[in-house]
Amino acid sequence: MRVCLASTSPARLMLLRQAGIEPETLAPDVDEDAVIAEVQESEGRVLDAGEHVLLLARRKAADVAERVAAEGFDGLVIGGDSMFELDGEILGKPYTPEAAIARWTAMRGCTGILHSGHSVVRVTPHEPPREAYAVAEASVTFAADIDDDEIAAYVATGEPLHVAGAFTIDSLGGPFIDAVAGDPSTVVGMSLPTVRRLARELGVAWPALWNRS
Repeated sequence: MRVCLASTSPARLMLLRQAGIEPETLAPDVDEDAVIAEVQESEGRVLDAGEHVLLLARRKAADVAERVAAEGFDGLVIGGDSMFELDGEILGKPYTPEAAIARWTAMRGCTGILHSGHSVVRVTPHEPPREAYAVAEASVTFAADIDDDEIAAYVATGEPLHVAGAFTIDSLGGPFIDAVAGDPSTVVGMSLPTVRRLARELGVAWPALWNRS
């Protein structure tokens, strides 16, 4: 059973590899801001965090599934998207050191929710694609005693600039996080239990995806 990860995220790739899966990877061609703006305008409302990540996960998986189907792909395409919510505000990637420092200053001692959208598409030659999708959530509590020097040093590494919420739990940011409630892989970038359940909905048993020795 082939697996294609509709993402270039190192964290999502690492998770699948650790779970015994060596996927193919293909970057989705999706303008995320345009997609969100279009849907919000058409519905006349602001999407909440769960709707936001699920919409983007589904669009990414659909884009890649359509492209690989044209090449005779037979297997699963997995798409995902993540956003962090703190006090009702959706926090994406900070991109700049100034934004990351401000983010960490606000987050210390607080608890937020990481929302992760998942879309799994079963692509079979000469058959319509079938999709299963879901959102997983996990809460993250940051240490209250993080000082300004630690924040500055962490931001200077560049790690938090290009990840949702400006933090990781599986790398340099881990020591600054006191607790995670929920599936930890959700916070890393993709809930493996959720992906397993979605694959099963599509008739694919998880062990059928193991291809790493």
